[in-house]
Amino acid sequence: MITNTLIQPLEIIHLSGISWQTYENLLTELSATRRLRLTYNRGTLEIMVPSPEHERYKEIVGRFVETLAEELEVSIDPLGSTTFKRPELSGAEPDTCFYIRNLNAVKGKKRINLQQDPPPDLVVEIDITSSSKNRFEVYADMGVPEIWRYDGSIFSINILQDDKYIAVDQSLAFPNLPILEIANFLQQVGQKDYLELVREFRIWVKSQIQRNYE
Repeated sequence: MITNTLIQPLEIIHLSGISWQTYENLLTELSATRRLRLTYNRGTLEIMVPSPEHERYKEIVGRFVETLAEELEVSIDPLGSTTFKRPELSGAEPDTCFYIRNLNAVKGKKRINLQQDPPPDLVVEIDITSSSKNRFEVYADMGVPEIWRYDGSIFSINILQDDKYIAVDQSLAFPNLPILEIANFLQQVGQKDYLELVREFRIWVKSQIQRNYE
């Protein structure tokens, strides 16, 4: 049995030749107390212990998404790090995720079944301690249309086209806004107070909305 004690000093490990059942067993056995993040992709299992830096960026980007939705009056359903699975093939837990266009399809549901339900419309991935390559493949399997990725210096919008993600300038979830400018705010994380940064981001969003209506 893999425990938090064994992997925490490394923050991330990769295991190959892992069966789907083993992955399912780990999800069940670790569900009560774990802060581990598991990603399964065709027999390869990634186990990560999120760092404080990772969690800080995750929270601020998630808050930015909520701020955009509030100011644009767009309904969203934030599902955080919900585990999404394609049985026998892949499974992942986003840093955070949101249903937007497909909100009504999952509204009120206690369980999401990707064999019947659509995937999240927007996934956020913070790649401070690991690469998102395997997770991008998993999200492509699931049909996630958009991923926002931040690696500590570069913020990118990635759209699914022909089963692969390509970096683009415009967000599907929030079109007509220069979302890539989020990078400027992320560079200030740790330098400014969390709520101060959120307030400044909200002011920026309002200015962009006003500009669009001029």
